Amino acid sequence: MASETAETLQGDKVRQFSIFLENKVGRLAEIVKLFADYNVHIVAINVIDSAETGIVRLVVDDPERSRALLAEHNITHVECILVVVELSSSSSDLKGVLSALLQAECNIHFTYSFLTRPRGKAALALHVDDQEVATHVLSQAGYKLLTQKDISR
Repeated sequence: MASETAETLQGDKVRQFSIFLENKVGRLAEIVKLFADYNVHIVAINVIDSAETGIVRLVVDDPERSRALLAEHNITHVECILVVVELSSSSSDLKGVLSALLQAECNIHFTYSFLTRPRGKAALALHVDDQEVATHVLSQAGYKLLTQKDISR
């Protein structure tokens, strides 16, 4: 079953762009405007900053266009794959997701929530140390895993 789940999500995994920016007033607004000007919708965002630099983690509805925009504008970035799980509005789903991953000894590197809610439900982005294990365990526990198609417009 794990290979079926991994196979199903293989080509359609949710991609995160981590953009490295200088920490100065207005820089985040410039990035958001760039995406908006090209009709790319940011569906999840997380910002980590330090005194001199910041990392903006984004999930967008059009990864291909985003990749091209970032390259065209010489914006330093890296990509990674996320596991995205749909949650109901109750906190018991969050507890269940975390418990399932703990039981499988799957480490969470970071997590953040989506701005938009696919199908009216909350969604949680997870960067984990073993995507195949996380995908399998969460599917077995009955959670709906979202793909890029689920979050694209």
